[in-house]
Amino acid sequence: MMQVNSASTAAPGRLENEDLVFRFGPLAGVLDGATVPDGFDTGCVHDPAWYVRHLAARIGFAEATRPAATLMSNLAAAILAVRADHGGQCDLDHPGTPSATVCLLRDGGDRADYLVLCDSPLLLDTGGRIAVVSDDRLDSALADLHAVAQTVPTSVDDPATRFRRAVTVQRERMNRTHGYWVAASDPDAAYHAVTGSVPLRGPGALRRAVLLSDGASCAVEQFDLFGWDGLLELVATEGPGALIEQVRTAEREHPDRLRRTKRSDDASVVLCEFPGRSDPGA
Repeated sequence: MMQVNSASTAAPGRLENEDLVFRFGPLAGVLDGATVPDGFDTGCVHDPAWYVRHLAARIGFAEATRPAATLMSNLAAAILAVRADHGGQCDLDHPGTPSATVCLLRDGGDRADYLVLCDSPLLLDTGGRIAVVSDDRLDSALADLHAVAQTVPTSVDDPATRFRRAVTVQRERMNRTHGYWVAASDPDAAYHAVTGSVPLRGPGALRRAVLLSDGASCAVEQFDLFGWDGLLELVATEGPGALIEQVRTAEREHPDRLRRTKRSDDASVVLCEFPGRSDPGA
């Protein structure tokens, strides 16, 4: 059985954590709910924290009832089920409808299956070789949005106007071809996830894996505190909470390095280990 250790904390000063970590038997996961900027409507009476709680529960139910199904299929079923959880109270076609990134890892005995949707990366340690599974479509969309924001006429050229324009265009590109994909109200998004599998036995088998929300992966991607191998070793030796502590320190001391509008973010880390199965004779 894979061993799992995790940590998840809300951003300093925030009462509710919009991230969620979970484990359902052989499945571990991280969800990162999309924060709604002040002044923007969502068409929904529910907040991102509600969405990630319900999505996690529905993923667990799908896995329990269909353990042989693909992660994509079970995520699609979960997204569809959460549509019903809204109870007909919400406009689920609204571009600001609650959404979340998804990172999943499932122990299949001889192989581990994974799924990454949007910017919650996964690290895989296969006998000393570190692979990063990521979905960079949001980064590409954000780069385009920056260019779009610059088109605001100089007569209304101020940071608030640029930000509102960027958020509006980002919403228009969510779950669209040539945009980016995220778990929201359309189950088809699940089939655009980055997926794969790695062996759990024999040479080159998966030894350890780390699932991250972007509030934790920023230790590498924005603050350059260390490389991916250094992040994995820190989490494996000192625990997931140690990584979050280093991120919090960096957020306080180096806010100039952030490539996001928030000075601090919810952060989640899940460490999965597979002792004994990576031996050549296992």
